[in-house]
Amino acid sequence: MTREYDLIVLGVGGMGSAAMFAGAERGWRVLGIEQFGVAHDRGSSHGQTRIIRAAYYEHPNYVPLAVESLAQWQRIEQLAGERLFFATGLLQIGSADSEIIAGVRKSAARHSLQVVEMTPGEIEGRWPYFQVGGGYFGLFEPGAGYLRVEKCVAHMTKLALARGASLATNSRVVAWELGHDGTIELQTEKGDRYRTRRLVITAGPWSPAILEGVPVGLQVMRKQQQWFQIDRHEIHQANGGCCFLVDTPAGCFYGFPQIDRLGMKVAEHSGGQPTEAPEELHRGLDMEDLTRAQKFVQTWFRFSKIRLVHYSVCMYTMSPDQHFIVDRWPGCENVAFAAGLSGHGFKFAPVIGRQLVDLVDGGGRPDCQFLSLQRFQRKTDDGTRV
Repeated sequence: MTREYDLIVLGVGGMGSAAMFAGAERGWRVLGIEQFGVAHDRGSSHGQTRIIRAAYYEHPNYVPLAVESLAQWQRIEQLAGERLFFATGLLQIGSADSEIIAGVRKSAARHSLQVVEMTPGEIEGRWPYFQVGGGYFGLFEPGAGYLRVEKCVAHMTKLALARGASLATNSRVVAWELGHDGTIELQTEKGDRYRTRRLVITAGPWSPAILEGVPVGLQVMRKQQQWFQIDRHEIHQANGGCCFLVDTPAGCFYGFPQIDRLGMKVAEHSGGQPTEAPEELHRGLDMEDLTRAQKFVQTWFRFSKIRLVHYSVCMYTMSPDQHFIVDRWPGCENVAFAAGLSGHGFKFAPVIGRQLVDLVDGGGRPDCQFLSLQRFQRKTDDGTRV
């Protein structure tokens, strides 16, 4: 028997759970299909926390989407009855020629965002655990903070289910086909068959295989996150610890204040190891990644003792220009996808989820057009792509 739905979402991570929720809020019969479980640790939407910020160095066009996303996360918090966003502030550190610092300044100026410039002395005076070298300075965004990533995915899924959506977990789609009448049929490895007039694909690291017919190259990168205990009580969120991102010659590193017994989470945003098969990803501790993170902490923080307590492995799916791709499948008005979130997409999930639902319903917001496939066929006036 083939079961029919108004919308099927393929992949229920950050973007997929948001699309399920958006479709269910419209009163549609929604099905989410996930090859693992809800809020699993096999893809990209896990690892306890994700930074959310508005002064976006990657491109100023993200700023309105980030501001709207924060408002949507606060709404989701209220509906879920649990706190998901924590406004610790975000300190970004770089040298005078840092592209990150220049990008933050540009976004803040264009959108009148509150960002405070800080000297090394001011940084160390407020957060004594930092040690900032000469030639560096900071930009502090007090309204930024972090999201509890697994809880966000779990709650958006629950909210969709509470509005009538259905969920098929541990169910891998092996084929989907667009019929002559515009309907889409999907078949799972278990032999289940589903039919819909609207399909959203949010497959994360599995996107390169599923989107093989889409003319853009995606690269999946292995990323390792580390949690360290250090003997500085100020690093704890309860004692004023903040999120941070530091642009150094050795790489770009980010982290979070200690929020529980695991300690301070630190990871490298730059770099990464390419992987062709996400299901075969090396999930053991990579000593080279650990050493890079330890050297960063030893260089930029003051402490007497450090101990690795925990690590986790996730994946970035990189687009050619490191900007998201959110668009319809070429030639298919009722199939949309989000891919290539490039390690900075989770915070936008509520907005992107709605955009995907709009796209398969014949709409779509103009301020997301800069994330479409068209940019790979054109350039802006200054020669950049986006």
